[in-house]
Amino acid sequence: MTADDDGGERLQKVLARAGLGSRRVCEELIADERVTVDGEVAWLGRRVDPATARVEVDGVPIGVRPDLVHYLLNKPAGVVTTADDPQGRAIVVDLVPSEPRVFPVGRLDRDTEGLLLLTNDGDLAHRLTHPSFGVEKEYLAEVEGRPGRGALRRLRQGVDLDDGPTAPATVGVVSPSVLRIVIHEGRNRQVRRMGEAVGHPVRRLVRTRIGPITDPHLAPGSWRSLTVDEVRALERAAAAGR
Repeated sequence: MTADDDGGERLQKVLARAGLGSRRVCEELIADERVTVDGEVAWLGRRVDPATARVEVDGVPIGVRPDLVHYLLNKPAGVVTTADDPQGRAIVVDLVPSEPRVFPVGRLDRDTEGLLLLTNDGDLAHRLTHPSFGVEKEYLAEVEGRPGRGALRRLRQGVDLDDGPTAPATVGVVSPSVLRIVIHEGRNRQVRRMGEAVGHPVRRLVRTRIGPITDPHLAPGSWRSLTVDEVRALERAAAAGR
């Protein structure tokens, strides 16, 4: 037993609030020894401080702080992916609620459109952006010209950039000048630089998926909160690449 047993909230209540199921279901997870707290297998009756405890279910870290928020934004072109801009340009945090304070997960350059996550969940944000976790990002890229087999092969095998070769990408042809590109790295302007490297500069770039998250009905400039199921899916996707 630990000092947490003298305070905090019962673990099954914390798990239920985080969307893992009813309290009965969460009690069964604990009884089956599928839950750990700070690296230790949990027990029924365990109390935790949600603000500080590191909770995992089946090895997947679960955000249990009650103040966590996760927003999905369809970023329009011309908006900067930052929490502050000295030049006074439009920034993504102005498109979502100001409280609690959130930050963008990764970056989309000013001219790139599409899906962007904003959150105050630092642990999940790290796992979604660090290349070692391998979370996929999918883009639609309208390019100059019509990429041939050689250009597509280079994109799929990896392209030499000035900061090193890219990992192999998944590339599909939507139309002669539109490619669907899936990468799991997060380098600055990576897809645009890949296009330039194979002789087909990107004219328009839209991110359409982040891991398991997509929403073709979210209008440009609009946002919504992720559902509990979507947050859990992101957590699983980030854990799967470890």
